Amino acid sequence: MPPESILIAGIGALACYFAARQAPYAEVTLLGTWPQGLAALQENGVQLTAADGETRSFKVRATNDPADCEGHRSALVLVKSWQTGRAAEQLAACLDEDGVALTLQNGLGNFEILQRVLGEPRAAQGVTTTGATLLGPGRVREGGEGVVLIAEHPRSAPLVELLETADFEVEIAADMESVLWGKMVVNAAINPLTAILGVPNGDLLEQPHARRLMQAAAAEVACVAHACGVTLPYSDPAEEVERVARQTAQNRSSMLQDVTRGAPTEIDAINGAVVEAAEEIGLKVPVTETLWHLVHALVSVSRRDA
Repeated sequence: MPPESILIAGIGALACYFAARQAPYAEVTLLGTWPQGLAALQENGVQLTAADGETRSFKVRATNDPADCEGHRSALVLVKSWQTGRAAEQLAACLDEDGVALTLQNGLGNFEILQRVLGEPRAAQGVTTTGATLLGPGRVREGGEGVVLIAEHPRSAPLVELLETADFEVEIAADMESVLWGKMVVNAAINPLTAILGVPNGDLLEQPHARRLMQAAAAEVACVAHACGVTLPYSDPAEEVERVARQTAQNRSSMLQDVTRGAPTEIDAINGAVVEAAEEIGLKVPVTETLWHLVHALVSVSRRDA
C-alpha cells in the first residue's frame, strides 16, 4: 500500500468531508455499511458543497468489505461512537501491523475501544472541531473550518503530513484529556439542545431559556472535568460554549442531523458519559442528565411515529 493512501472508517458527514479534502493528494478508501451511501460514493465520489455554494466531486474508493482494505498504514476513525466496536474489529483486519488508526470522534471511550481491539501501538487519539452537514448519500456541505488536535504518537507523522497537505490546521496536543473534556463541555451543552429544539447552533443564543440551559449544562460538565483532575483549555465554560455557538451559528449539529434522519445518536457517549463520570465521583448533574433522557425520549417518539 503506497504511503499516499488512507483508509477512513465511516461514510457519514465528517468521513465524507475528510475524504474530499484529502482525495486530491492521496488514494482514499472509505469503509462503511450504509448501502445508499456506498452506492452514491461508488458512482459519483464525494460531492462536497463549499460555503459559497459551489459543489465539486472527488473520486474515492468505497466498500463494506474489510478484505478490500488490507495493508493500510494510516486510518481515520470517523464513525459514530456506537459503531466504534464494529469499526475496530474491521480495522484489525485492515491495518498493517505497523499501522495506526486515529480517532477524531465525539464523546468518551472511543480511544479505549481502539486500544483494546487494535493494541496500543495501533491506536492514536485526537479530536476535531471541524463541522460538516450530510446533505444526502455521499453529499456533504462544509460547516466551518476547525482544528485537528492529535496526541503524540510515534506512528502519526504520515497522517499529520497528509492532513496538513490537505490544508487542515493540525496541532499536537500536550494534554489530550484537557482537549477531550474541553470539547465535551461544548458538545454536551449544544448538541442535545439543538436536537431537541430542531434548530441550528446559533438559535440557542437567541432564545433566553435555551441559552440558560446551554450555560448550565456547560457549567455542570466543567465541574465534572475539574473534579476528575482535568484542567480545561479555557477558564469560562459558559463563555466558551457561547463562542462556539456563535462561530458555528448556521451549523446543524451532528446530533440534530441524526435525529432528523432517524439515526441513532451519540447521546450516551456525550451526556451519558458525563452522567456516569459524575456518579462515580458523587456529583449531581441534573441539567446534563435531563438532556440525556430527553434525547432518548425524542428518539423513541420519532421511531414510534415513523
